[in-house]
Amino acid sequence: MSISRNVELKSVNGQIILRPPELEDAENIYNAVEVSRAELTSWMDWCRPDFSIDVPLEWIKRQPQDWEQGKNYQFIIIDNATQLFMGCCGINHINQYYLLGNLGYWVRSDRHGEGIATEATKLVALFGFQQLGLRRIEIITGEENWASRRVTEKVGAIYEGILRKRLKLGDKNIDAAMHSLILADLE
Repeated sequence: MSISRNVELKSVNGQIILRPPELEDAENIYNAVEVSRAELTSWMDWCRPDFSIDVPLEWIKRQPQDWEQGKNYQFIIIDNATQLFMGCCGINHINQYYLLGNLGYWVRSDRHGEGIATEATKLVALFGFQQLGLRRIEIITGEENWASRRVTEKVGAIYEGILRKRLKLGDKNIDAAMHSLILADLE
């Protein structure tokens, strides 16, 4: 199934818009990572000391091919009023046989606590169920990443347990909390 990249997801209250990233977004992504580096380094393997503008540029360049191949559907989160880049949310590791995927998100640190990750997660999960035909979406967070785990609770994801050494951070693996969503959880 081919899904057009010309898609925009809007929150019910109109606060946020999600859309696929474009090359001109690289600087805004880089700046948001810089604002959020202390928090992101603890949980995101891609946020390393050598993080540079090249990282979001290369990531953005891969998106059209990943989207076309049905492997990875990433969205950037934009504040509708100010057009400020606020983070990313997407589905990857899609298994077409089992119709499942992994949903991940991050929001810039200076916008935490506003419900942005929760709203973006709901929008992307609905996209996964309605547009991609997924039947299960998994959200895997660091066991002690309490902010991300609160997001999973707020969207109605079901906690399924701890996965030992499931996430890679640098040269080590850490335990992770597994949550899952099915369409009924969002209705």
